[in-house]
Amino acid sequence: MEPLIEKQIRSSFVNCTKGDAARLRLPLDFAELPWEDLDFLGWVDPGAPLKAHLVLPRAEGPLGISLRVPSMRRTSAVKSSLCQICLTGHASSGVTLLAAPLAGPRGREGNTIGIYICADLACPLYVRGKRQPKLRAGRYEESLGLDERLARMSENLDAFAAKVTAG
Repeated sequence: MEPLIEKQIRSSFVNCTKGDAARLRLPLDFAELPWEDLDFLGWVDPGAPLKAHLVLPRAEGPLGISLRVPSMRRTSAVKSSLCQICLTGHASSGVTLLAAPLAGPRGREGNTIGIYICADLACPLYVRGKRQPKLRAGRYEESLGLDERLARMSENLDAFAAKVTAG
């Protein structure tokens, strides 16, 4: 992913007000982000822990999606969960259901779409093996190569973004 500046990020959001986009806080480590290892930027707002944000690169410019984080988190030492974007298996607390308001009039009416995603929104790092999930059994073995796993992650994210923007 190409590095982004704050103005690009704030102007990219399609499912929140301009005021909400202006008030969001960027990741605390924004200046040190490993842009070369990111296929999208995802973070939980450090100033509002019940809000998360995704910014996806697009040919026409970045696409930002605001998400709501549940106030209650699931925890289990036995159960595991799978991220719908990168298909990384985590202990159940490592995956959370995030809800995105739809873009446009349907979103203003309160309609949302949900997705189970890595709680830290670090899918690109998990796919590349730069971060390991906290799962007792370890990672699931896959026969796909890195390029194929990255393509699958992008397809899953694109499908989610299409549902949000179809609003």
